[in-house]
Amino acid sequence: MTPTMLEVVGTGLFAVAVAHTFLTKYFEHLAHLQPNHAGIWHLLGEVEVVFGFWAFVLLAFMAATGGVGSPTRYLESLNYTEPAFVFVIMVVAASRPILELCKLGARGLARYIPVSDSVAFYFVCLSVIPLLGSFITEPAAMTVAALMLRDNFYAKGISHRLKYVTLGALFVNVSIGGTLTHFAAPPVLMVAAKWNWDLWYMLGHFGWKSALAVGVNAGLATALFAKELAALEVDPHAAKRSVPRMLILAHLAFLAAIVYFAHHPVVFVGLFLLFLGLAEGYRHYQDRLMLREGLMVGFFLAGLVTLGALQQWWLQDVLAGMDTTALYFGATALTAITDNAALTYLGSLVEGTDEAFKYSLVAGAVTGGGLTVIANAPNPAGFAILRGHFDDEAINPLGLFATALPATVVAILAFQLL
Repeated sequence: MTPTMLEVVGTGLFAVAVAHTFLTKYFEHLAHLQPNHAGIWHLLGEVEVVFGFWAFVLLAFMAATGGVGSPTRYLESLNYTEPAFVFVIMVVAASRPILELCKLGARGLARYIPVSDSVAFYFVCLSVIPLLGSFITEPAAMTVAALMLRDNFYAKGISHRLKYVTLGALFVNVSIGGTLTHFAAPPVLMVAAKWNWDLWYMLGHFGWKSALAVGVNAGLATALFAKELAALEVDPHAAKRSVPRMLILAHLAFLAAIVYFAHHPVVFVGLFLLFLGLAEGYRHYQDRLMLREGLMVGFFLAGLVTLGALQQWWLQDVLAGMDTTALYFGATALTAITDNAALTYLGSLVEGTDEAFKYSLVAGAVTGGGLTVIANAPNPAGFAILRGHFDDEAINPLGLFATALPATVVAILAFQLL
């Protein structure tokens, strides 16, 4: 396929944006060195801003070369349902009634694990909550798990190494943990209807392998830092309910309805506005809603959609030219530099594919979903919640990649050997 000028520029800006994500810590450092220009350096140091910033550069180029109507037509041709959904589900899932219910459930499960409370609770946060993403969606699971890990572990001054290992295992486990069903993981959603993948297909081909890999990853991280975790105290008030049952049920109803209408933004945005009214009416039972963090994550994903739409000219040809083994590992690698949902969508456009091709594409896409912040749609949500507990509020991309790699290898073994 011969690329157009716009596609070439879009690919160039996409590459610049990917490189920019590795330099955010440097921009934060510049903000301290040059206080007169700290504002712009802080802006460029926000990972959630990166793709949106370069998307605006693309739109400016389009306006300069094709007129002011050109970027408007381009934006209206794209689908921004996923960024809007991630924003909404992140805010609702992070509300105090939902978090309190999840904490109660996690503490209840942890009691049945014959180790100290803090060690058992850590294991549940890294295993059960990511698997819950197959039902409440991956962004919601990421939000809940990250908040529970933040409040019970990151906020207690854990070691630098434990912070990164936890983050790497969490990102990988959420990416693969959403594959028990056909409606919760973005890369599966993109192909399930077209390829007629239902619940039983996902459980038989992906779900049990993912569950096993998630358990192994959580178990290895827990065993590696068991001594440090055992020295921590899990908040004893986490097991006490402070929100009325009816309010928890109302929040659950909103969460379920928003998930059910995930592909209908007119409906789930309306439900979200009703939720905001309920939250304001009972604000004495609420903590601060994560509106800013959710908007930043939505902006990040919207930028990724805007730039990613111009990558089809090279991605589709690359995917079509691979055998199944090369496709699996190629998809794993490509996912690290582009959203895995976009990757599976482009792969679904390739005609004449067999079941082995389809399995390799999706399995590879979810396997690589924890290697970088941009690899999986829920990752920016976890990043936004946990970044405040890292040096300079910046997560080193190479540190994330290195600590997510062992968990990724476990996922590779599960999907390739089982």
